[in-house]
Amino acid sequence: MDVLFLCLGSATDIPEQAAGYARHFTTVDTYDNHQLIPRHRAEMDAAAREGGHVAMISTGWDPGLFSVNRVLGAALFPQPQQNTFWGKGLSQGHSDAVRRVPGVRRGVQYTIPSEEAIAEARAGRGAEITGASAHVRECYVVADEADHAAITEAITTMPDYFAPYETTVHFISEEEFERDHQGMPHGGHVVTSGDLGGSRSAVEFVLELESNPDFTAAAQVAHGRAAARLKAQGETGARTVLEVAPHLLSPTGLDELIRRDV
Repeated sequence: MDVLFLCLGSATDIPEQAAGYARHFTTVDTYDNHQLIPRHRAEMDAAAREGGHVAMISTGWDPGLFSVNRVLGAALFPQPQQNTFWGKGLSQGHSDAVRRVPGVRRGVQYTIPSEEAIAEARAGRGAEITGASAHVRECYVVADEADHAAITEAITTMPDYFAPYETTVHFISEEEFERDHQGMPHGGHVVTSGDLGGSRSAVEFVLELESNPDFTAAAQVAHGRAAARLKAQGETGARTVLEVAPHLLSPTGLDELIRRDV
């Protein structure tokens, strides 16, 4: 087996299971708890090196493509001003976290950005904007009425995922959930601006996704190519998207990429 794709949730599945797989296989995951990625990288690095494999971690689009564009954008300016915005759309990681709260039968979470904040960032006035101040989180949950208060408290105070964001939990029927919450769109912006010797410039990376899981899977598969190639080169240990040369992601050979795209 060349690559094992870990299509698991970030709340509990990946922390509990991923290192065990990495000891026996080259793996690719989409772990998206940003605050805990350094710890996840260290655990996966130790496991993958123990087994002589490569562990490609935190692929997808954020973390993932947005991570690369944050680094690239910031590298272009002596004093960069950078802001990331998510949505409007359904977050798979946050929805998974909602569904793992005791009492939740079905649940989704939508991230909604402030259009005013995006405009301010594009104009180079994003210094006071934070992720929490520029977004709200809307959760739609199916659960027994007796559990509503406890579920609301568990979601709105959940570290890393919902606190300190403004979060609203809506309780709806099975019928409403089935009718109104089956799509999975998402997207976002990474906006970086700065002064270059008296002139101001801005770089913006935008994603508009009809299907968040389809796009995340496509990114995961591309990083699977890279993981297999690194393993074939004798590499071992964990890698983030920042450590992968772009040509390793492509099904096209390096010489052709240079001829066509450079």
